Amino acid sequence: MDLRDYVAALRKRWYIVAVLAIIGAGVAFAQAHASPPQYRAQSTVFVSIARGATTQELVQGSTFTQDIVQSYAKLATMPVVLDQVIYDLDLDTTPKALAEQITAENPIDTVIIEIDAVATTSSGASDLANSVADELTTTITNLSPSSNKKSAVEVTVVARADPPEEAFAPRTRLAALVGFAAGFGLGVAIAVVRALLDTRVRTAAEIEQLTDVGLLGAIPRRRGRRRSSGAVTAIDPHNVAAEAYRRLQTNLQYLDASSPVRSIVVTSSIGGEGKSTTSINLALAIAEQGQRVLLVDADMRRPAVADYCGLEGAAGLTTVLIGKAELDEVVQVWGDANLHVLTMGEIPPNPAQLIGSPRMADLLEEARASYDVVILDSPPLLPVADGAILSRLTDGALVVANCRTIHRPQVLEAIDSLENVDARCLGIVANQVRDTAAHTYYGQPEQGWLARLLTGLGLVRPRVPQHGHPAAGG
Repeated sequence: MDLRDYVAALRKRWYIVAVLAIIGAGVAFAQAHASPPQYRAQSTVFVSIARGATTQELVQGSTFTQDIVQSYAKLATMPVVLDQVIYDLDLDTTPKALAEQITAENPIDTVIIEIDAVATTSSGASDLANSVADELTTTITNLSPSSNKKSAVEVTVVARADPPEEAFAPRTRLAALVGFAAGFGLGVAIAVVRALLDTRVRTAAEIEQLTDVGLLGAIPRRRGRRRSSGAVTAIDPHNVAAEAYRRLQTNLQYLDASSPVRSIVVTSSIGGEGKSTTSINLALAIAEQGQRVLLVDADMRRPAVADYCGLEGAAGLTTVLIGKAELDEVVQVWGDANLHVLTMGEIPPNPAQLIGSPRMADLLEEARASYDVVILDSPPLLPVADGAILSRLTDGALVVANCRTIHRPQVLEAIDSLENVDARCLGIVANQVRDTAAHTYYGQPEQGWLARLLTGLGLVRPRVPQHGHPAAGG
C-alpha cells in the first residue's frame, strides 16, 4: 500500500476513527470528572550546623550538611516520621499508603528540603505538609550527633504550607484530549489493519492495478432495482448504467480493428456478480447499432436469461444440442428486431459433456454464420469449467467483477483459469461500482451527498463541466 491507499482506507473507514476518538474522549472525561480533586501544598525545611567557631569548622559543617541532607529528605517518607503524622492528624491510613502522598526533594547544591503533600482537600494538603515538616525536624534532631546534649544539626521550618486555592487534578480537558488522541490513534490503526486484511475489490481502479488484463467497462451501482429490471438499456435507455453498457460495446469494437470480436463469452469468477445482466445489456447495446445479435443462455446450471427477458424457457440450447430442434426453430426475437435470444431450455444432467461436445462447436459456427455477434452467458469460472471451455470456442471471454462481493484472489484465479486452457480474456467489466466514469455526464462527476451538502452550504465551489471532452458513449 502506498500513501494514497492509506488515505483511501482512512476515508473509507472514517466512521471507525471518529467513533473511537469520541469514545476515548468521553471515557477519559468521565473518568477524570468522577475522580476526586487533588490538592498540593508545600512546606520547606532548612538544615544547618548548630555551631562553628572557626571558618574551617563552618566550611566543614556546610559540606557535611550538604552530604547528609539528601538522607534527611528520605526520612520524610519513612514510618519513623509518618507514624507520628498519622497519630497527630488522626488519619485512617498506613505509613506505606501515606508515603505515596508525600514527596521530599533536596534541590541541588542547597541544604533545603522541599516537602510536597497531596490530599483530596485543600486544608488536608496543607495540614499534611506542615505535619510532615514538623515531625521531620524532630526526627532529624533526635538522630543527629550531639555534643553536651545539644544536636550538632539544626532543622528549621522556613516556609509553612498554605491551603491551595485550586486543585491541580483532575484536568478534565487534558484528559479528554489525551483520550481523544488515544481513540483516534486506535481508530487509525484498526482502519489500516482492516484495509490490509480486506481483499475485496471495491473500485474499478483496484481492478486495473490488480492485473494486466484491460478494464473494458465500469457499470455503476443502481440502488433499489429489482431482479426483473436487469435490462436497464431497454427499460431506461438514458440511465447512466445504460450509457456504461454502450461504452462497453464501443470499447469492444476497438479491441482489434483487424479482427472484430464476433463471439463473446460473458462470465465471472463466482456467482451473483451480474454476468447475466451484463450479457443482456451488452446484447441490447450492440443491437442498437443495427447489428444482428444472438444472446445465448449457456449457463446449464443456473439459467437466468429467460427470467430476465420474460421469455419462454422450455425449449432452447439443450433442445438443439440433443437434436430435438434446429437453431432457427427455438430462437426468440426480443426487444429490438435485431436481437434474438436462445434460452437454455431444460436443465440437463450432464452440462459439462454438452458444453464440450462437437455439437456445441458446430452450433456456434452456425450462429456466427447467421448473426453479426454471438453473446453467451456462461457459468462462473471458479465453480465449474464450462466458462473456460466455451471461451476456447469463441473469440474470448469478458470477466464480470462485482465490486461489492468479489475478492482479489478470486479475480486472479479466474483469469488464470482462462490462461490455463489458452482461452483469450478480452477484458474485465467492473460491476456495481461507485467511483466510475459512468457517473459522469460530459465531464461533470456526479457528486456524493457530502459534496452536495458542502456545495449547498457554499463551503466548496461547484464543479464546472469541461467542455470539449465528453465521456465516451455519453
